[in-house]
Amino acid sequence: MSTPRDDDALSWGGDDDPTLDVGEKRVSEAEPLPLQHEAEPEPLQPEPLSTSAAPASRHPGTAPEADAETTDEGDAEHSAPLGNVGLVGIGMIAATFLLFAVGWLVAGFRLRDLGLPIPDVTVLALTIAATLAPPVWFVTVLALTRGWRTWQRFLLLILGILLLVPWPFLSLGASV
Repeated sequence: MSTPRDDDALSWGGDDDPTLDVGEKRVSEAEPLPLQHEAEPEPLQPEPLSTSAAPASRHPGTAPEADAETTDEGDAEHSAPLGNVGLVGIGMIAATFLLFAVGWLVAGFRLRDLGLPIPDVTVLALTIAATLAPPVWFVTVLALTRGWRTWQRFLLLILGILLLVPWPFLSLGASV
């Protein structure tokens, strides 16, 4: 059996305040509250939705009634945040695009040293454009596909990886 001193160790000063109770109230410990003679307010009734407050359809030209079925199912997927696997995947793809940008930069400077019959200004401009292409693709896909499904976003990012491989860097290698 516990002593009152043990019970004091498990409580804080002011714990007996009835406004702090959130769970069950014990009849023996609860103090009776004074009765209020005011009438209880009526519960709020939801107002009917007007057509102006309805969300805009994704596809112009479709009726809101036809789109209502798809929004209930589709919005749950669109509004759900990425899970841990999705965030790690985005991070790996971002690192790949960053490495591709460095590869294009290195390849551009190596092409300049090959003595191609192209003016150096042109090679420099193309090197800058090629270096910026992977980060621009990554940011553009993430910004423009916010409402899309996760697999569609990853598909576009993987397409960018396939399109923006720094082939000059891979073909020249470290030999030059």
